Amino acid sequence: MFVPFLITQILCRPYGEVFYRFNANITFGIFACLFTITPAITIADPVRILALGDSLTAGYGLSQANSFPSQLAKKLHGAGIQSEIINAGVSGDTTSGALQRLDWLIDGDYDLAIIELGANDALRAIDPALTRQNLEKIVKKFKARGTPVLLAGMKAPRNLGPDYTQRFDELFPAIAQDHGLHFYPFFLDGVATYPELNQQDGLHPNAKGVAIIASRMLPFAIDALEKDRK
Repeated sequence: MFVPFLITQILCRPYGEVFYRFNANITFGIFACLFTITPAITIADPVRILALGDSLTAGYGLSQANSFPSQLAKKLHGAGIQSEIINAGVSGDTTSGALQRLDWLIDGDYDLAIIELGANDALRAIDPALTRQNLEKIVKKFKARGTPVLLAGMKAPRNLGPDYTQRFDELFPAIAQDHGLHFYPFFLDGVATYPELNQQDGLHPNAKGVAIIASRMLPFAIDALEKDRK
């Protein structure tokens, strides 16, 4: 997800610190409880997961070992689940770009697809209706192959105005509900706006930030694998 420096300075600030820290504090307790009560499970065969996303998935500015797919794989291993997670993140990708490259990405069967997209749509102020349309097409392609989907929500910068941010923020839970998906409400929950957990651009998590994301998403991934394991 590449944004010129001047634009980065403008777009970082609308992720209001009060808003996101308030959001994180509310949800942290819920996620912490889920993580605490989620038992380790043992699956005999390794699971194969496709992580489809933008720079937040690709690991912009990080080594591959510190990218989200790698850190989630380590967390799964700690929970007794051997996994192969394909890093299908492309920096700067929009939902339109991901949809265009999806067919050649699906090269076999997956036990789970994690979709993290939309941040670049918001940074470009793309109509949320188009973002939703693209995401639904992506979801339908996975469902047609019998692949369970864990959708990660995203939030728009606040400087785009209340109408845009509401329409954008609400499209993710709506898609999850309409298509019966596993849903993680906000990919950057607990990390956005915390300088110590982000790189200098204020947009991309550092290794510590990604570790938090992986830890918080772990119980959601385990739940999806338990319920939909083929």
